[in-house]
Amino acid sequence: MSIHLHMLPPSVNNMTVRVFLRAAGLEFEESNAWGQTRSAEYMAKIPAHLTPAIELADHPRGAMWESCAIMMYLSNKHGLDALYPSDPERRALIDSANFYFTGTLYPLVARATYPRLGFPSYAGEVAASEASDEHKDAARKASEEALAEPLGVFEKYFVKDGFIGDGDTPSIADIRLACTLEFLELGDEPLPRWAHEYKTRVEEALGASYSEPAADVRGYVGSKK
Repeated sequence: MSIHLHMLPPSVNNMTVRVFLRAAGLEFEESNAWGQTRSAEYMAKIPAHLTPAIELADHPRGAMWESCAIMMYLSNKHGLDALYPSDPERRALIDSANFYFTGTLYPLVARATYPRLGFPSYAGEVAASEASDEHKDAARKASEEALAEPLGVFEKYFVKDGFIGDGDTPSIADIRLACTLEFLELGDEPLPRWAHEYKTRVEEALGASYSEPAADVRGYVGSKK
């Protein structure tokens, strides 16, 4: 079974699945979807017009999106216990981390970094409004400051001194979190020491599976500093 990944190289959401597929050793091909996600052809397959998205014949709709859902599905399908353990207690930590990430941490990451990255902001956000540049920057700074609390939760509860899920190697939740920390290099303050050490730990464990997709994100982030 070959997997076709539609992705955008500068995105940490897309980097997540790019790292996962490499770390999992799954057969796949990837294509840059830049400028194509609103095309009739793309939306016929992926009506949410989102990336990352995968196409594969075995899926009941032929395609799916959302990075965490993709990793969970493929891990279940291929029995990737090292990345998404079947043990209920370890899986509970991973699932909880991913849900907390998507519901609490990432919205703040988007508000804190998208304006500097040149990414479009979500409808209803200050950055997408007609507010003054001063108010937009104040909102961005407030979001960056608010990141300290959920990051502290990841440090003290989920990560501790190892990996999420208490395994000897990174899980899908580690891939999701570590990739996202790449965007926080744009912050006014440097990454907390624990976060920098953690991201390094994940990259060292995954090797080229992490560093190759990371190069695209790091190049883009570096161009915006």
